[in-house]
Amino acid sequence: MTTATITGFAPEIKTDLPGPKSKAIIEQDEKYVSHSYTRAYPTVVDRGQGCYLWDVDGNCFLDFHSGIAVCATGNAHPRVVDAVKRQAEKSLHIATADFYHELIAPLAEKLSQLAPGDGDKRVFFTNSGTESNEAALKLARYKTRRPRFLAFINAFHGRSMGAVSLTCSKAIQRKGFSPMLEVTHVPYANCYRCPYHLEYPSCEMHCVKVIEDTWLDRVAPAEDVAAIFVEPAQGEGGCVVPPKEFHPMLKEIAQKYGILYVCDEVQWGMGKTGKMWAIEHWDVVPDIITTAKAIASGLPLGACIASADVMDWPPGAHSTTFGGNPVACAAAIETIRLLEEGLMENARVMGEYFMGRLKEMKNKHRSIGDVRGLGLLLAVEFVLDRDTKEPARKMADEIMGECFKRGLMMLTCGQSAIRLCPPLVVDKTIADQGLDILDEVIGLLE
Repeated sequence: MTTATITGFAPEIKTDLPGPKSKAIIEQDEKYVSHSYTRAYPTVVDRGQGCYLWDVDGNCFLDFHSGIAVCATGNAHPRVVDAVKRQAEKSLHIATADFYHELIAPLAEKLSQLAPGDGDKRVFFTNSGTESNEAALKLARYKTRRPRFLAFINAFHGRSMGAVSLTCSKAIQRKGFSPMLEVTHVPYANCYRCPYHLEYPSCEMHCVKVIEDTWLDRVAPAEDVAAIFVEPAQGEGGCVVPPKEFHPMLKEIAQKYGILYVCDEVQWGMGKTGKMWAIEHWDVVPDIITTAKAIASGLPLGACIASADVMDWPPGAHSTTFGGNPVACAAAIETIRLLEEGLMENARVMGEYFMGRLKEMKNKHRSIGDVRGLGLLLAVEFVLDRDTKEPARKMADEIMGECFKRGLMMLTCGQSAIRLCPPLVVDKTIADQGLDILDEVIGLLE
């Protein structure tokens, strides 16, 4: 069964949250585990199946976050689990840096075929999105011999030293870690909250034009910039989808000055938007694509994909011990099959259904300022006043908390938005279960 959809369950909360078993484990966790982790919910997840999660106390939750956009094929999809078991019985680890194994080349070939653009491509495998962006940073510097980068305010590209230099989402993510790489951050095309206080389309895409006219002219000289790092749409920054002109115009500027165009598909890629890559909605071919999260349905795997002309570094220039692990590769190959056999199309169809219901909620609830997204990666932004668009940060947090108490898990994003990213196996029955809870809670808090 391709979708492995489970509709016989419903959210069920049996204990106060956190339950007694969760409390004990959380106490142990807080004593011994780094406090740098941000934990969204006071419960301990025990297992998952399809669009549902259960904690150690037996409470059942609807999963509308997919492990931060990771479990796109659903929690523990049986076909992925079988692929992992088969490979684990053969070998758990083969060091990609020094040895060939039989899964890495076929997976690289498939990703090369799936990536936008003609011509030969090559793939460097990593363990995560952060590592994929680190690889892209190094590759861009190696190829161009330029020191600087351009990225966007509210972007999230990871937390290692190179990736966090690109990240500009929350102050806490950067505080205390300077000096960083030379990255100039410019405003993203957020038409709901235009940083230049203009209106689309009469603005004539000022947010892109000013990059060339001001930033690359006076702040970060174009001849010093190795790459522009950009998300097809901003994820943690608020699920912000730019207008149709944004990426084509930005790519044209990059080409004009010999700047590499790096598209971070870590959160948006792998079928969630109804296309394999979100950038395909803009018909733009990046020089480099980075991906991770959903590529292996929960196993640690990432990839940096580039044209063979760009990825021409020699042996030893960059390497990895665990990236391209055979078990993770097996999961990725089966994940891609599932996406192509129906889950990607389901993301498109169900995304339209979710958006339709969210628009109905917007018409019903005065606290909703905007609904937006692509496919099954969507957001609802809450405001204190629709005219002033003042963010309702406290309300967004309260809605997330109250939904959790009723058995629905989501995550906040941006200034005052809640992100909905259910597994791609979701159907209308499950969608209505979650959206009914969200609708009820918004009304209650209003």
